[in-house]
This record gives sequence, structure tokens and C-alpha cells, in this order.
Amino acid sequence: MLRPPAVTELMEDAETVRPDERVLAVARRLDEPGVESVVVVDTGEVVGIVTEADAVALLVEGRDPASLTATAVMSSPVHTVGPGESVVEAAERLRTHGVEALPVVDDGDLLGVVTTTACSQYLPHVRRAAPDADGDDGRVRETERADTAYEKADWSFEYVGHPERIDVGDVVRFSKPLDGAEVEEFADASGDTNRLHLDDEYAKGTRFGRRIVHGTLVAGVVSAALARLPGLIVYLSQEVSYLGPVDIGHRVTAECEVVEVVGEDRYRLTTVVTDGEGEAVVDGEAVVLADPIPETA
Repeated sequence: MLRPPAVTELMEDAETVRPDERVLAVARRLDEPGVESVVVVDTGEVVGIVTEADAVALLVEGRDPASLTATAVMSSPVHTVGPGESVVEAAERLRTHGVEALPVVDDGDLLGVVTTTACSQYLPHVRRAAPDADGDDGRVRETERADTAYEKADWSFEYVGHPERIDVGDVVRFSKPLDGAEVEEFADASGDTNRLHLDDEYAKGTRFGRRIVHGTLVAGVVSAALARLPGLIVYLSQEVSYLGPVDIGHRVTAECEVVEVVGEDRYRLTTVVTDGEGEAVVDGEAVVLADPIPETA
């Protein structure tokens, strides 16, 4: 598993205009293939940004583009990102501020632009915040399930949602340490005997400098979390991005949030795994089917 790339690896060359540039000229720039935004620069300083959405808003409002300059339609102040920040941080900033592009700025110098399109090519989704489950919408907070075969003392589980059904906004979390014995057992069960996970001396010579947990084993805690949703959960699909390594023996936590009902008893969820420091190491989405729990004697 590798760290997510810096924004400089995904950024595009920035199209720039002066503040006094006519809006029609700016719109023509936005109409060029591959151009999603135009950065407004005044004497070397980034002062605004114009996107396709801004151009559409201008038409909807019925304003005369022939009489307007870039200053009149640009978004300002501008949300930016530094060259050392990751695509994950950029994607979160795009989501938080509801914008389509972020100029990449280093000590006042414009280096390029990173867009939602570029981020979406690396990340399957932008994480969404978990809902507040303390309201009166019928959600409960559970830490035990009667329909799992067993639990262990160093596992922890929390479900914030409806006790007998799944709905948008429900959140399930599952946490456990991943020790060396489990790594060796997974290597044997899966056949992935990459020495990076099993041989200390070999791993010292890699980019990580030590043994790390298999990425698929880390992502497997997502399955453990989903199994604790109401019903008999059946995986239908999973998209995964690996963002960083997990050291052997460290605790990981999977958090899954229901974001969409996609069909009868079918749900789409965001799936994130964090390490012991709260850093995201796996990011993705899943679609599951929730069947009724079978009756047993």
C-alpha cells in the first residue's frame, strides 16, 4: 500500500486571465477541450477562479456577459491547496467547500489546478461525514449483535442506525488489531506470500523499511463491519483505494455509512479504514444486499 499521491502529480496547467478580461473571452476559454476552470490572476496573485458552473449561473441569472469582466463572476476568496498536500486532502477540501477546482499555490506562486475530475480518477468517492445519531429519527446506538457467530475481547463494534432495517445515514464501525499471526495465516489462506509481509530482513530494503499488513487483509475489516448491519449481508461489489501502509500489530477501524438505497434491499455505502492515528489507509464504496436473518433452531 502506498501513500496517496501529492496534488502536484494530478494537477493540470492553470489557464489564467486578468481581472478585467471580458466574460465572453473567459467563456471561450472554458469551452476549450479539457479546460474546467480559469484562474484570475492580478499582478501575480491569485484573486479568483471561474468555472463552468459560474458561466452557467451567469446565463441562468440573465446577466449580459458582453458588459461584464472576470471580476464580476469569479469566486473569491479562492480556496487553494499546497503542493505538498495529498489528493485525499484536496478531495476533502473540494467536498467541504463545494467547489470544482483548487489552484495549487506555493508561497503565492500558482503552480497548477487540481479538479474534482482529476481526484475522482484516483478516489472512488469523496468521504461523507457521519450523521448525528442523537436525534429522534428512530436511530439507536448498538455495540452488540446477536447474529454473529462469535466476538473477541479486543474487537469493538458500534452501529448507529435503525435496529431492524437499513436506511440512508446509518453508520457501522468495526475495530480490531492486525497481529503477526493473522498476517501469516492470511498469507497461507490467500497464497499471497509476498516477503514484504513475512520477512523482516527483506522488508527493510523496501520503500516501507519494515513488514506491513497485506492491503486486502486491511480492507477485510470493511467486510467485518458490514456483517454487523441489520440482516444477512451479502457483498455485491466493492471499490477500493489503498492510501497508506498498516504496521503489523496496529489497530484499524472500518467505518461504513449508508449513502443510497439502490434497489429493493440493496444499499450503497462509503467504506473507510483508518489506522490507530485516525489516518485513512483504505477508501472506497460498497454495494450490499440485506436478506432476512434465517430462522434457526
